[in-house]
Amino acid sequence: QVQLVEFGGGSVQTGGSLTLSCVASRRSYGRYCMGWFRQAPGKEREGVATIHTSGNTAYADSVKGRFTISKDNDKNTLYLRMNSLKPEDTAMYYCATFRDPLMTPIQALGVTSTLFGYWGQGTQVTVSS
Repeated sequence: QVQLVEFGGGSVQTGGSLTLSCVASRRSYGRYCMGWFRQAPGKEREGVATIHTSGNTAYADSVKGRFTISKDNDKNTLYLRMNSLKPEDTAMYYCATFRDPLMTPIQALGVTSTLFGYWGQGTQVTVSS
């Protein structure tokens, strides 16, 4: 009964901003890596941003300088602030948590299988040109 719930998605114009949140149960809130992933229709799921309990982060090259990942441990909540949004950012965004103590944020970015870790149901982000 691991539970991760995302919210904050919506439709915005190119150049706009959105902030996504992921509220986790205590059992779902990972002690190690957590992250945001996205999947557009017909495309493979890709890592967007990840964060370790140490505070270290990793970002996909396509979002560096525009997106910021953060978390509030007291609220068991993961955030993704997205600025300067582009049409190519349009996708379903998912949050995930991983239990492997050896996994680094960079390694977590490369995870595409839902068999690896716990995943939320997703929240849709649509950016119009």
